[in-house]
Amino acid sequence: MSTPWDYLFVRLNGAGQAHRRLAEGLAAARAAAGGDVVAQFQPQLGWWANEAAVLAHGGDLAPVEAAIAKEGLVVERHRLTPTARPRAEDRLIGGGVYVHRWFTVGAADVDEFVALSAEAWPSFETQFDAKIFGLFRAEPDAADAAAGQVRLLLLTRYGDHGVWEASRDPTTDAMQIFFRRQQLTRQTRACSTLLVGG
Repeated sequence: MSTPWDYLFVRLNGAGQAHRRLAEGLAAARAAAGGDVVAQFQPQLGWWANEAAVLAHGGDLAPVEAAIAKEGLVVERHRLTPTARPRAEDRLIGGGVYVHRWFTVGAADVDEFVALSAEAWPSFETQFDAKIFGLFRAEPDAADAAAGQVRLLLLTRYGDHGVWEASRDPTTDAMQIFFRRQQLTRQTRACSTLLVGG
């Protein structure tokens, strides 16, 4: 069984310097936590300026939560399980923008959704300055169970927002596969961010 990941959506006490102080606190927490990854993302498009996300993998979350508590509040916590990615060799890399895209799909469609994603990624990454870091399945809550649905988080790095726009080209092989994935999607939303720690 793979080690779970934790995705924390954070509302900071202010913006600007709060992002910097949180990054410094998380850098110290990384050593104390013993996890493989502690990454901070600050908003570009789709979030308020005082919002952030933290991604942690393994280890003790207490130092991470303590660093966040000094600068803000965890608004949402998602326990994640990786699907086709990240693989052991996958790493978050600096530069560009990271798009956090949430999907909601029917529970019966998850395996096909993941398979279609993995099928499309090689050509997608070859054609564009884009790299899929992970496609994660979120631990279901009561609403998910009642609706027979699953939430998935796709975390993708693009060279810039222009690359994201170019990659929407419906004539590419990847987009043809993504069209089928779109048919399985009940709901989706995306926000762009900068990786400021990881």
